[in-house]
Amino acid sequence: MTLQEKINADVIAAMKAKDEVGLRALRGLKSALLLAASEPGANGNVTDEAALKIFQKLAKQRKESLEIYLQNKREDLAKVEQEELSVIERYLPNQMGEEEIKVQLQQIISEAGAISAADFGKVMPLAMKAFAGKADGKIISALLKQLLG
Repeated sequence: MTLQEKINADVIAAMKAKDEVGLRALRGLKSALLLAASEPGANGNVTDEAALKIFQKLAKQRKESLEIYLQNKREDLAKVEQEELSVIERYLPNQMGEEEIKVQLQQIISEAGAISAADFGKVMPLAMKAFAGKADGKIISALLKQLLG
């Protein structure tokens, strides 16, 4: 079952269960998938890899909105974003912990031959490719700066 089919099935299940929060978030996911499927060259289908990228983008948007709402003391709007984020995260792969990221970053740094903070620009693209979908870019960046010191 593809992610697109799973979302469609989960929308129906959320409707039957009268789960308004889940339904709102799932409809957003379904809408994003339909937009991607209607793009030229998509042939009406979205691969699971493309769907994951879409979900990651939506999750990132929710996290950024959540931070802004919390900074501006808008708990009502923050709650909505948090609820939708929790539904989106069910479809994303598990995120790696900081220790796991550090270990792999040290390996990437040694393979790239990086020795100082000046090599950050050389290592960061390699790290982002290696951690695609498994870790947040902000965490990767912070740990990489710390390791390159």
